[in-house]
Amino acid sequence: MPGGWLISRHAALVSGAIAGMALTSSTAPAQQFEIKPIAERKIPQLPDGQLFWRIDNFPTLAQAQAAAGPTALAAEAAGKAWLFTLGAKGGSSPGGTMVAEVGPVPSFPAPQYLLRINSAAGSPGARTPVHTHPGSESFYVLTGELGQKTPHGVGHAAAGQVMPGHGPGMPMEVFSSGTSDLSALVMFLADATKPFSSPARMP
Repeated sequence: MPGGWLISRHAALVSGAIAGMALTSSTAPAQQFEIKPIAERKIPQLPDGQLFWRIDNFPTLAQAQAAAGPTALAAEAAGKAWLFTLGAKGGSSPGGTMVAEVGPVPSFPAPQYLLRINSAAGSPGARTPVHTHPGSESFYVLTGELGQKTPHGVGHAAAGQVMPGHGPGMPMEVFSSGTSDLSALVMFLADATKPFSSPARMP
């Protein structure tokens, strides 16, 4: 990846794409996404069966952490405690309040898997460069509206809605498509042995 596109995941506030690359609007360079990686872990294998991201809220982060299983990530974002669990549809987390399920999440073979949660924000019109991941990138929108362009077309998700991820290697461009600022939580399932994000071209 070109050096100008590298970001540090340890920064308190990172300007970059949801993909982890520099992100600005092509028509208004001042517009940009603010990205904050808030949780990640590596796992040796995926749960059996069709996969979904289950999103729960908890009264405190400590309670979310206590309820986290081997394929779950606890984090604080937007003033709330969250638990993101990768597993079968229809599961539950004791003590939590389910917010949404996102999926199905494409599964794929890999020597090791990376689960990562980012928080993302962008003013109307801000967009990522076209990029790919060695896995899927799913979304839950808190405020505003999120747009995603892929070779399959353009999709949108408004506040309170979800958008499931595509399979590995899918070229995509993510953008703030509403009239108010976008805030979203982004769930990644990726091959941990490959570069997390790579520049691409839209066919």
